[in-house]
Amino acid sequence: MLLLGVLSTVVATLRFRWDLDRVSGLTLIGTIGYLAVLERLIPYRVDWWPTRRELGWYAVYFALSMVGGGLAQTLVTALVGLIAPARPGLPFAVQVPLALLVGSLGDHLVHRWSHHNRWLWRLHGVHHVPAKVNVANNGVNHFLDVFLAQAVVQCALALIGFSKESVFAVGIFLIAQGYFVHANIDVSLGRLGHVLAGPEQHRLHHSTDLAEAGHYSSDLSLWDHVFGSFTWRPGRTPAAVGLADPAAFPATGELGATLLHPWRRVKAAEPSV
Repeated sequence: MLLLGVLSTVVATLRFRWDLDRVSGLTLIGTIGYLAVLERLIPYRVDWWPTRRELGWYAVYFALSMVGGGLAQTLVTALVGLIAPARPGLPFAVQVPLALLVGSLGDHLVHRWSHHNRWLWRLHGVHHVPAKVNVANNGVNHFLDVFLAQAVVQCALALIGFSKESVFAVGIFLIAQGYFVHANIDVSLGRLGHVLAGPEQHRLHHSTDLAEAGHYSSDLSLWDHVFGSFTWRPGRTPAAVGLADPAAFPATGELGATLLHPWRRVKAAEPSV
């Protein structure tokens, strides 16, 4: 149903020439609302439901991410409009699947780098602090991490030559997928999970056991197969999620310390991720 909603949204937006930024925002709200309802109806783990206090902090991070991401998106959209070709050489129906593959690859590589580069991990690790995985805490991010992810993928697509409309179509899919894989819902994609990422795979990404964490793709799982980071098998679930070393990051409720964490002095003995 979520994929059908994404497809319908893209088709209607391009057919009736709706504002792309406004549709992206409404899609985000609709996706969160839909998945939040499913978390109550078919939860994977009831103890992963956010408490009121957690919801309060998640809302603050979400707002900051939206402000930072919104400003970044404005700049990225303007840049995409300048560098994207007015008349792409490929038909739109061909551009979209190609843009999805390229965009997914870019997202995978940026995400993987964010886990292995010491400074980038100080941005991205904020997202891994919560010891739960649900729709609400998908918004727990450092705003600079959001900016980098959006800028790299979308600008790369435009530079390669994809149209603004195809970049929009891929972006809508990534919004839906990003929240779907974090959803605390008891669903299984079965063998389709080897191609399309789902909650089963992404929970392993949040595992405190780094040997099984892998799964850097939140959209197309095939890149995890290509780069050897696919660890899921039927029935495999993480024993615990969060940080392998919780003391390495401020708690989610320590907002100021979290925002300044990337510039904290690095200890000589601090291991790389």
